[in-house]
Amino acid sequence: MDFKLTEEQQMLQETAERLVRDAYTFTKREHASKSEAGFSTEFWKQLGELGLTAIPFPEELGGFGGSGIENMLIMQELGKGICLEPFMESVILAGGLITQLGSEAQKEELLAGIASGELQAAVALDELHSHYDLSHVTTTATQQGSDWVLNGRKGVVIGGHTAGKILVSARNAGDTCDQQGISLFIVDPNSAGVTRRTYATVDGRKGCELFLDNAKGELLGTAGGAYDAISYQAGRAIAALCAEAVGAMRVLCDITLDYLKTRKQFGVVIGKFQVLQHRMVDMVSALERATSMAILAACLADDEDSAERSAKLSAAKFMVNRAARYVAEESIQLHGGIAMTWEYSGAHYAKRLVMISHQLGDDDHHLEAYAAQLSA
Repeated sequence: MDFKLTEEQQMLQETAERLVRDAYTFTKREHASKSEAGFSTEFWKQLGELGLTAIPFPEELGGFGGSGIENMLIMQELGKGICLEPFMESVILAGGLITQLGSEAQKEELLAGIASGELQAAVALDELHSHYDLSHVTTTATQQGSDWVLNGRKGVVIGGHTAGKILVSARNAGDTCDQQGISLFIVDPNSAGVTRRTYATVDGRKGCELFLDNAKGELLGTAGGAYDAISYQAGRAIAALCAEAVGAMRVLCDITLDYLKTRKQFGVVIGKFQVLQHRMVDMVSALERATSMAILAACLADDEDSAERSAKLSAAKFMVNRAARYVAEESIQLHGGIAMTWEYSGAHYAKRLVMISHQLGDDDHHLEAYAAQLSA
């Protein structure tokens, strides 16, 4: 199989790489993290101006018709800069759900804004006891005339505190964990009955808990039939997270190697100690395995929904999760005390990798999912 990038893909990668390198220094990241938005609104605007937020959407909807490979190239570069902006949540996950489920009017209204970067969207799928199970939905949706009214609570809505629109999963039929009976709604976070509690996450980002008290929602797709689309688009988001993790791991390996080449102990650089060389090799080996799985995930992210696709995406997320935590932990050990300081970038890469390993399923969750697919 030929894994060479096309000329257009190389240009896309270079554009994203140059943008992150020139506009996203560690100092600027720290400043953006402490802002009210929790990310750089200027950088988000630049992503839109360069067309990067339009890459995944079909050309007829204002995009460039990009695939999982193009998403992978962008996410890897964002991972290298441990960028705080909710690109995956807004562009890939929310944008994908609207593309798959939305009516022509909804697509026309929302996707142009998401593609240009003028509209930032978020997705509220997790609940207090769902533990990565997207079918575990207790938030209720009740139809009152022509309106839908939502009641419930959603957690860990990354980017939800600044989102102009939030896509909320809610149950209008069935029991708590039934896949049938789940609907998706477009919610205006500034409307009556919607409350957000904003908090900082461990990796320097911001998210919110979403409280819905007789809040109005606009139905996206068919009532009770949203689960398959949610599961499918979560697979595309998983592939994007794998790519972001690979980008972050690559930088973390590089700065760890540089540290081993410069830090001296007993009069010699510590990189000359064979045991540390072996540990560095193990880190790079884990990175290369994760890279292969991230490429696999990107290649099949846009394939038709199937058990085989789900199993391979779970395998990729499992391998990348394990590699991400291993690289993060080894980097901290090889750096020593400096790796635990907030002023050192390595600590932030490690925190982001730990966060990625829990988004949309940790390694135990995906190992069980992969085993279940094999049994089936």
